[in-house]
Amino acid sequence: MTSTESTLSSTAAGGAGDRRRWFALAIVMTAAFMDLVDVTIVNIAIPSIQRDAGASFGQIQWITAGYALAFAAGLITGGRLGDIHGRKRLFLIGIGGFTLASALCGFAANPEMLVASRILQGAMAALMVPQVLSIVHATFPAHERGKVFGLFGAIVGLGAVSGPLLGALLTEWNLFGLEWRPIFLINLPVGVGALLLGRRFIAESRAPRALRLDLVGVALVTLGLLMLLYPLTRGRELGWPLWGYASMAGALVVFAVLVAYERHKSRRDGSPLVELSLFRVKSFAAGIAVQTVFGVSLGIFFLVWTLYMQVGLGWSALRAGLTGVPFSLAVSTAAGMSVQKLVPRFGRKVLQAGALVMAVGVLLYIWESDRYGLAIASWQMALPLVVMGAGMGLIVAPLTDAVLSDVPQEHSGSASGLINTVQQMGNALGLGLVSVVFFGRIADRLAPAQMGPAFVHAFQYALGWVAAVLGVIFLLMFALPKRPAQHMEGAPDTEEEQAGEPEPVLVR
Repeated sequence: MTSTESTLSSTAAGGAGDRRRWFALAIVMTAAFMDLVDVTIVNIAIPSIQRDAGASFGQIQWITAGYALAFAAGLITGGRLGDIHGRKRLFLIGIGGFTLASALCGFAANPEMLVASRILQGAMAALMVPQVLSIVHATFPAHERGKVFGLFGAIVGLGAVSGPLLGALLTEWNLFGLEWRPIFLINLPVGVGALLLGRRFIAESRAPRALRLDLVGVALVTLGLLMLLYPLTRGRELGWPLWGYASMAGALVVFAVLVAYERHKSRRDGSPLVELSLFRVKSFAAGIAVQTVFGVSLGIFFLVWTLYMQVGLGWSALRAGLTGVPFSLAVSTAAGMSVQKLVPRFGRKVLQAGALVMAVGVLLYIWESDRYGLAIASWQMALPLVVMGAGMGLIVAPLTDAVLSDVPQEHSGSASGLINTVQQMGNALGLGLVSVVFFGRIADRLAPAQMGPAFVHAFQYALGWVAAVLGVIFLLMFALPKRPAQHMEGAPDTEEEQAGEPEPVLVR
């Protein structure tokens, strides 16, 4: 280790004002943004992919579902691999693989190759994404993480709306006659840059004690998640077959077996895949519950919102994307304020206020949709979207902060993987509920003149469910600690600091 590398490691470990840490943060946030955008950017380009590539309806489903399934199934494993083999190493492998998979998607010769490349892309994202929060947790001392998670919340808000907007622009521009392919190829320069800069600026960290990968746990987690998420993803298109319900019920049995095995694994060698002791940390357990239900509300809203604007109102993809800009700006602004200024003073009340504000925005959107009907304009949607975005911003950043605030350093990767996994599960549950709360209100055969009013009515009904879910989230938030640990006045950052020992294990 050179003197420069040694200085970097010790500075990061001690939490001093090393500018290199902020370069590292920018790099991992860029990777997180790439993933967030990639989840949503494909939906806008689906008509172009279907027309240009000649993809069948089933293949189109797998272009979106394959990514989501591979991503959700691998998140916990990806987080634990980072704890064992080094978060920087797994992050670089993940972003390198994600970039390669994006190139394969962009140059796919047929729909089958595109589906396979999307599955690979999701698997690589599962290696990359859990390391983002783990690297933040290991690199920044607790008193600085509030500011960092505020930035993370802003990135989440920006990515939520930037995907559809960017997808619409790239598809409409038809760069070099490539049709939909630039939505994947745009990842190449970003990924290569993040890979090269990440090698230089990100400090390596791993669990302070030796851990081993729990292969049985990996198999059980993957099987359980696939049994739960596959029927939810494909259920509506397949007519909700009986085997789908049997698979989801069987997933609960698999998860019960997983819990029993992980307890045995903890007693035997202390290297379980899912660290069950995390759920004895009140802030973590409560935060996971809130994260899951919050994912349900977002899963419902973003899909029905897109369908409402593009199918119900007949808007172009570009107009729909531009309409969401006020929402994105509101999320980003509120997320930055919430962690840096509001949470230190008001604690969990900020998150509860966010749930109520977001619910008010949803109800306002329902009222405006009912009042203006098919004649509603983009500017008339701005107010409810700003209110909703502000509420979401008050939740996303402080929630991550609260969930990880009391997590032991050696389990930050596992905890990060669990956070991302339950959010994906919540989104999948929300998407499954869309078939009930949205499509269930639309008749099978509609004349063209009936299409718009039917979608408007279904949108209002679905948003009523979103408001109800936000009410549940408000109540669940009472189980969160009144104030995250690092915001306690005069509190040491960690137990290790109380003992006078350095917190993270960082190497180069």
